[in-house]
Amino acid sequence: MPIINVQILEGRPKEKIEEVIHNITNTVSETLDAPKENIRVIVTEIPKSHWGIAGVPVSKK
Repeated sequence: MPIINVQILEGRPKEKIEEVIHNITNTVSETLDAPKENIRVIVTEIPKSHWGIAGVPVSKK
């Protein structure tokens, strides 16, 4: 059973998260020839204060 973990910055609309889950499921299913029912996608939204780029939290950029 494929399990895919996706980490993204918080703030995207619910519809976009659903679209990512749908598209990843389809891609993994086609690539691995796995039934969609066996694929799990976990999306974790990270607060901008907890995501750093070049030593600075994204919330301060």
